Amino acid sequence: MKVAIIGGAGKVGAATAFALQLGGMVRELVILDVMAEAAEGEALDLSHGSALCGPLEARAGGYEAVRGCDVVAVTAGLRRRPDESRLQLINRNVSLFREILAGLGDAGMPGDAILLVVANPVDILTHIALDSGWPVDRTVGTGTYLDTTRFRSLLAAELGCDPRAVDAWILGEHGDSMVPIWSRANVAGVALASYPGFDEGAGRKVFEAVKGAGAQMIRLKGGAAYAIALCVRGVVHAIAGDDRRPLPLSTLQRGAYGIEGVCLSLPTVIGRPGVRAVLEPALAQEEIEGLRASAALLRETMASIR
Repeated sequence: MKVAIIGGAGKVGAATAFALQLGGMVRELVILDVMAEAAEGEALDLSHGSALCGPLEARAGGYEAVRGCDVVAVTAGLRRRPDESRLQLINRNVSLFREILAGLGDAGMPGDAILLVVANPVDILTHIALDSGWPVDRTVGTGTYLDTTRFRSLLAAELGCDPRAVDAWILGEHGDSMVPIWSRANVAGVALASYPGFDEGAGRKVFEAVKGAGAQMIRLKGGAAYAIALCVRGVVHAIAGDDRRPLPLSTLQRGAYGIEGVCLSLPTVIGRPGVRAVLEPALAQEEIEGLRASAALLRETMASIR
């Protein structure tokens, strides 16, 4: 599999490249960045580890090097300030993202590539990519995959269980209107509400920690990198293996829960051709209303930038 990372010399991009190398499913990796020398250094550093991780052709390049990629991941973007919502990033990041899309277009993209939007505000940028002509089923954002990962990890820490046994989702916007899906949350098949040690207070504490995690990461270390890099690896592996595992990814919605015409996260089956299906599991009515409110907020924001 051939993958390009646009913004690959930045904190998230470099962590993503390393996560992909450790995953072992990517054989060709292109690092693009406005800091050309740093991109070359990242590619060289990765190449030096191939004897330990397996064959990897890592190189720096421009947009022309993206041709033939299976996945193009865009991590480039300005970081969120501690007191700034992800949606407020829109005025600072949209122009940069459009420049990237133009560069890809000049290089003959999309071709057969899947565009994976990682930069924030991810739901808005994913929609902008669609407006620029990228195919609906080959345009996805990491969406609430990171929020879901944080949710499961923090719930496991609260309950003292293995995080891999926790099945709990955050859906909707990757931002302040995200929706925790309590009605279907479970640990190894045991409903979360019945699991020893769980109560509503613990649930509220965990969800508030998830909502504040992005700002916390910015305050403590300038921004998250490792967890989102692992999420990108999860998406790339789902595409490469075509394993049809549902992930909480941002895609253009076309009717699930009465939502359409906006990009947000629902359980999404992705594989080699791109988006195979968006699932619509039974949810509590308040959760559905939360998703619709999330969609309304994103729709309002999209309308303000057109």
